[in-house]
Parts: sequence; C-alpha cells; structure tokens
Amino acid sequence: MAEFDHIYKEETIDIKKYIFKILINWYWFALAVFVSVSAAYLINRYSDRIFQVSSTLLIREMGSNSYYSDEMIQGLDLFKQGTNLKNNFGILRSFDLNRTVLEELDFEITYYGIGRIRDPELYRPDRLKVNLNPEHYQQFGVPIYVSILSADKYLLEIEAENPISEELSFGEQFENDWFSFNITIRNPENFHQSTTDKYYFYINNLDYLANQYRNKLGIGLFDEEGTILTLSTTGYVAEKEARYLNKLAEVFIRSELEEKNQIALNTIHFIDEQISAVVDSLSVAEGNLQAFRTENRIIDLSQEGKTLYDQYERLESEKAVLLIESKYYKYLLDYLNSKRDDEHVIVPTSVGVRDQLLVNLIMQLNSLNAERVGLQLQSVKSNPKLDILNSKTAEVRKMIEENVKNLIQTNQIGIDDLTQRIKVLNVDIAKLPLNERRLINIKRRFDLNDQIYTYLLEKRAESGITMASNIPSAKVLDKARVEQAVLIAPKSRLNYMISLVIGLFVPFLIIILRDYFNNKILSKKDVEERTKAPILGVVGHNSKQTELVVVDNPKSAISESFRTIKTNLQYLLLKEDAKVITVTSTISGEGKTFCSLNLASIIALTGKKTLLVGMDLRKPRIHRHFDMENTIGLSSYLIGKEKIEDIIVPTSVEGLSVVVSGPVPPNPARLLETQALIDFITYARENFDFIVVDTPPIALVSDALLFAQFSDVNIFVIRQNYSHKDVLDLINDLNEKPNIPDFNILINDVKVPGYYGKKYGYGYGYGYGYGYGYGYGYGYGSGYYDDNEESKSLFAYLKDRFLKN
Repeated sequence: MAEFDHIYKEETIDIKKYIFKILINWYWFALAVFVSVSAAYLINRYSDRIFQVSSTLLIREMGSNSYYSDEMIQGLDLFKQGTNLKNNFGILRSFDLNRTVLEELDFEITYYGIGRIRDPELYRPDRLKVNLNPEHYQQFGVPIYVSILSADKYLLEIEAENPISEELSFGEQFENDWFSFNITIRNPENFHQSTTDKYYFYINNLDYLANQYRNKLGIGLFDEEGTILTLSTTGYVAEKEARYLNKLAEVFIRSELEEKNQIALNTIHFIDEQISAVVDSLSVAEGNLQAFRTENRIIDLSQEGKTLYDQYERLESEKAVLLIESKYYKYLLDYLNSKRDDEHVIVPTSVGVRDQLLVNLIMQLNSLNAERVGLQLQSVKSNPKLDILNSKTAEVRKMIEENVKNLIQTNQIGIDDLTQRIKVLNVDIAKLPLNERRLINIKRRFDLNDQIYTYLLEKRAESGITMASNIPSAKVLDKARVEQAVLIAPKSRLNYMISLVIGLFVPFLIIILRDYFNNKILSKKDVEERTKAPILGVVGHNSKQTELVVVDNPKSAISESFRTIKTNLQYLLLKEDAKVITVTSTISGEGKTFCSLNLASIIALTGKKTLLVGMDLRKPRIHRHFDMENTIGLSSYLIGKEKIEDIIVPTSVEGLSVVVSGPVPPNPARLLETQALIDFITYARENFDFIVVDTPPIALVSDALLFAQFSDVNIFVIRQNYSHKDVLDLINDLNEKPNIPDFNILINDVKVPGYYGKKYGYGYGYGYGYGYGYGYGYGYGSGYYDDNEESKSLFAYLKDRFLKN
C-alpha cells in the first residue's frame, strides 16, 4: 500500500495537485492556446480598423479679444467677464453647430468597398462619386450597390420591396420615387489603379449623423490649469475624422466671432435708425439756410446775435444728447418688456450713456445670457444650474428696469430745464432785428441737426472700429492630421495577450470547476474520508488488447498489481477452509469481471487449483474471454439439467477452471436460494484451493447479497473517476450487516500518467495505458443489459480523454 500512498500523498496540497493535472493535460493547454491565439490573429487581421484623431484649441484669456481697450470697447466686449470652458464644451457638442459642420462637408454619402471577408468604409473613393439631386426626395439608410463594368458603364442594384438592377453610364441620371442621383468618376486618372470593382453606399440623414458625431466627440483639457482644449473623435477612416475636427474648429471660431460682432452690429443698426431720422431734417435746414442767406444777403450775425446764438446752440446740443439717451432708455424698456433673451443688449457707452451702474448691469445681463445659452446646449431640460441662472437673469433684468425708469425721470428733468432755459433765451433773441432773428432760427436748426448727425457718425465709426478690431477668443493650435491618427482597435498586442491568458486560464478553470463539482472518486483521500473499509489494492488503467493481462503480459505493471492483491488476500484468508472470494461492484462498467478474471488467473499461476465462477446470471460475460459457448453453465446446474462435473471446464491457464454463467434464466435470484447452490459451493471447497466468484453489480440486483453469506472475503470494486462517492456510503451500510463478511475495496482503473518518469507509467504494482474499454455500460445505473460495444473514433477518443482528465 506504500506505493498507493506515494501516488496520492501530494493531492492533499491543492496547488501541487492542479499543477500536476496541468502537466498531465499539457496538450490540451497547447491546443487551447493555439485556438485562442489563432482567434486573436483573425480578429487583428480582419476586424475593421478604428482610428482616433485629435486637435488642440486655445481659448484665450479675458481681455485678449480686442485690439482697443477704451471704455466704449470695454463695454462692448462681452467675453471680458471671463471664459467659461464648460460653455465651450456645450457649444462644441451642440446639435446646430455640428449640423452646420456636416452641411459644409461632403458627408451626405458613406461609401463601402466590398471585399472577400469585410467591407471597409471608404472616403472619397477614386472610382466613385455620387451626386445627389437636392430638389428630390432621397431615401436614407438604404444600401445601394454599384458594380463597375468598365470605364463607361456600371451596374446599379438596390435591395428593396421592388428590387432594382440597371446598367447605367457614368453621369447618367437615375431617378425614381425614392432616389435621384447620378454617379461619376471622382478621379479619372486613378481609375485603373484601384483594385475594387464593387461598392455600396448609403445616403445619410444629416440630423442623425450630427447626433452621432456630437455624441462621439471627445473634449478635454490639455492642462487642468490652462485653457487649451483637446478635441478627439474616432472612426473607420482617419482622413474623414480629421476633416470633421478641422471643420468643427473652423465653424466654432467663425460662429463665436460672429456672435461677438453681433453686439457691434446691433449698435450700428440702432445708430443708423437715428441717423435716418436726422438726415432729412439736416438737408431741409441746410437748404433753408442757404436760401435765406441768398435772398437777404446776410452772411453772419451781429456780435450780440452771435453771443445769443452760441448760448442757444449749446443748450440745444445738450438737449439733443438727452433726447438720444431717452431713445436708448426706451429701447431698453422695449427689450425688457418683450422678454427677449436671445440677443445681446447694446451697451450704454456705445450711445454716450455714462451711468456706471447701468453699464455694469447691462454687461452682467449680456454675460448671463451667454452663459445660459452655453448651458442650454449642454444640459437637459431640468438642470439646477440653469434654474439658478434664470433666477439671476430675472433679478438683473428687474434691476435694469428700475434703474432705467429712474434715469428716464432724471433725463426728463434735464430736458425740461433745458427747454425752460431755451425759452428765456428766445425772449432775448426776439429783441433782435427780424432778419437776424430769422437767421438765428434757421441756423439753429441746421447746426443742431448737424451736431446730432456728426455725433451719431462718430458713435457709428466707433462701433465699426470695435467690430473690425474683434478677434476670436479661440485659436487652433494643432490641426487634426491623418499622419498623427492613432489605431485604437483592434489592439493587436492586447488581443494576443488576452488570447494567451484565455488559452491558459480556460483549461485551468475547467480543471478546477470539474474537480470542484466532480462527485466521483478520484483519489485515496476520497475513499479514506468517507469509509473505514480497508483498501485491498489498486489496479492501473489497462491499455492492452486483452483482458487476461496477467496471462498475456505477466511482466506488466497491471500483473504486478494483481500479485500484490493476491499477497494482501493471504492476510484475510487465514483460516484453513477460507477459500471463497466474491468480487462485486456497484454498477456496470467498474471492472469487477476484469478484476475477477485476472485475480483468479494470478492465483492459478502460483500453482493453486483455482475455480472462476460466473455468478452474473443476468449478463454473462466470462465465457467470451475464454472463447467458450454459454449453452451450459451454472444456471443449467441450478435448474437440475447438468451435473457439477459437467459445468466445470478447464481453461488454457494452468490450474484455472471456469464455470460460466449459462443461459440467462427468468428468475436468477430464486436459483441462488436453492440447495443446489449450497451443494455447488461445498463441492468447490472440497476440490479447489480457491474459488473466485464474479457476482452481479450489487446496486442493480440483490444476487451478490444472496451469495455473500457463502463468501470468505468480499471484494468491492470501485473505479477511479467513474464510481460516485455515494458508493462508499453503500459499502459502510453493507459492512454493518450481520452474517456478511466485511467488504474490502479494490480501486480499479487508476490513472496517474508520467508519475515515475515514463510517458505513461505507475511504477511498481500499478498499471498504465489507454482505452480500458471494458464494462457493462457508460451511464450510472444504466446499460446493464446492453451488450453493444462501439469502437471509438480518434476524435471521440480524444474528446473522452479530455473530459475524463
């Protein structure tokens, strides 16, 4: 038994056990690695390539957006309140901006080349260009196949409810209810250089495409402390993605500059409205002045008249400025009452209003409006930040309204005061001569309109300068370039690493899981943990073509195993009349007949007169191993048809006789309870040194228990990796029964290949090899009456080997 302990002692250490199993099944690990690495190779070879391209965008700090920095331009500069990078994130991802980008690119058509294994996406293929009719309806998302026949012809195919297949010329218009387009050659000079003749394309819905691009757009900070943005996107064609990023940056910068210029444009529009009202009055006044001077031949005023006129002109100029401010206040009230928040308010300094509180409030309102637009582009409807921003905007609008009303009252007081002072001055002017008074009135109207006109032109010029001096707050640092595209999928190295890990891990996991969920007896430890029944011996796996291993291969390891078992039996058969050895098992396929046959043979080879009895009356098998007929046998004697001497047949093995089972009776159990069986056992004890009895499986029929009372030694055969652990509980129950000798365990079909340095060996006392191929069947508790035995194919054999190991 020392050898058996040596084989299994290391199985108490799980790590060593699993390493040992890995070494046993190294070929399955190699196969798994080969399959997984091959799969990784195919994935790397034939998967569509996905590229990532990126560009960088500088968002300038506040105060660097305009060339001028005087008070008026400072008021116009909305973005001097600071740069909100999150707003820029939202603007860059906005649907409208991306829709505009796609409209300016040729992304309406997506082309694919048809290959043997995959259909790669193409961008601007040399041999194909689809020109859509913008005035006709186009069906989106339908694959349209093009097969180039020659330099002039192609075959157009559309899979639809009514399939279309037409041969057309390049440039010929195709039109039906769903499509209208023509196909031309994009680059005729490269037509014959392309190797692809078959293509298909889709007409894209730009709305869907805009959402797709904005969702996959990546935006991040180049440095957390800086204002440089990194834009990135992924796609199957690097050139296409690079063009998208560059166009996105271009449209973003352009739209941002247009938005900044909109403030100056609003101011110019307001001033133009005021100028249009003044220019007519100025022309009339100029004409009247010229006519009066010509008619009355008066060139200038007297000294007294000139003094009064200068005073009058100053008062009218001050009043005119107040009137312009009043119009601006009215513009603010109209804006506030209209609840508009989609445009920037004209800043007060652009029209000469110097109230600092109003200037600050208008700048704050414009800043909140811009911030709200940015949040709306990047947020869902219910956004707490947006709600807070709307609340702040409402408060600022209310403050502006109150401030404007106060300014209107103050402005009106100033206008009333100037009007009263002008009236007093008119009394003094009335004392002048008539012609001089008339000249003063005419000249007053002309100079007033001229001053207002000049003032408005100055403000308009200032606004124009502001607009011309505006520069974008964003600048492209690095354009997206195809040469700098990064291949992100498939990741060849990672795939190979993963495949290698899977190839090694999966078989190891299968071994662990099968071992964990396996309820079969695998080692001596499994036996010792569940029963105290003694282990009589161990028989290795039989790879020979014969069942009589001890006769045909007496020097084999299996033969040595049976010699060891025979030796151990001497310590159990101590009495002089102890001769009967019963061999049984739980179910079919555990090898009890194989063990009975070789045990009887090894005893006979030692010179002992031995009788092998086939007690399995339900499924006779022993006669096959000796090439005997089964026409007469034990069943024939038990029913009284034959004598004992007639059923005992010598075999080719010296000293070994055999009693075959005989014809299968209808009631085997009743025959084993007859007096004839007792007489048979008595005769056998008197005429033979040892009797080995091959009984039926004990879990299927009761025959073995009926005969156990005549036995001196009971051997219970269990098979490694075949018999279930519940069998050991059955042995415990049988050993507790009175009047039945205890059952001793024989472990059969033990497999520990390569343990002693040979390719497949067990060392002293243990068998080795493949293809046991013996037994009643392959299912637990089934196949007992099935005589068919199939030869396995190589694939089935390898599969069975893998599942068992």
